[in-house]
Parts: sequence; structure tokens; C-alpha cells
Amino acid sequence: MTKEKGTKENPWALKTPPLSSDFTMYKDEKDSKEILVCTVGKTVLHYDYRCINDLHAMLKKHGDWIELGSADEQKAAKEGTVEWWGRSEKNPVGGWYGLKKGLRGRFGMYVPPLMEKLGLVELTHEAKGNKMRAKK
Repeated sequence: MTKEKGTKENPWALKTPPLSSDFTMYKDEKDSKEILVCTVGKTVLHYDYRCINDLHAMLKKHGDWIELGSADEQKAAKEGTVEWWGRSEKNPVGGWYGLKKGLRGRFGMYVPPLMEKLGLVELTHEAKGNKMRAKK
């Protein structure tokens, strides 16, 4: 019997959009909230699990490619990018999908590869300037 993917025991093995770094993600629960646990080397980031459905809905509505624009929490995100949306007051949670203060950024780097793995989006894999769009 195959273990379910996306658990702590069997996380999704992913690569960043430029295919330059490996990381893992799995679904967990913290404080009665479903979260994504993203492990990059020794760094562990948490994102609100609902970001997957919310971002997919936004991409379907947008209807075209959108730049990822990944940035650390301390840096401003380029307006109109996935990273900007992931921390915008205009998204469904009204702010950050990242849950660990100081490590709430990089939404545009780590969430899109999981969505690609789940078959929800198309993602470019260039050295930089990557984009994503909802699958038709």
C-alpha cells in the first residue's frame, strides 16, 4: 500500500521554480488550523493551507500568466506578482498567508511548485522571472 503524499511521514519533494533548490512540503495542523509546512534546508516556513485554493481561484479569474515575484518578508514585493498577492490586504485572508513572523515571505517561491505538482497550474522554470497560470 502506498503512503499518502503530503504527510509529515511522506512529504512532497519539490524544486524551486528555477529548479535550483530542493525542498519539502506537507500538510499539518497547528492551533486547529490546516497549514503547509515547508522545509528548506534547516529553515521551516508555515503557510495557511487555504492559500492553495485561494491562489488557484485568483489565477483562474486572472486568466493569464502572472509573475511569481518571490521576496523575503523584509523586502517589498513587486505589485501584481504572486508574492504581492500572498501578502496583500486584497487577498481572501486580508494579509499574509505566511504564518511565521520573520519567515512569512517567499510565498511566490514555495507555493507554486506544490500547485504544479498537484496539477493545478502551469509554471515556467527559467533562471529568474518565472510565471504561473491556472491550468485550463
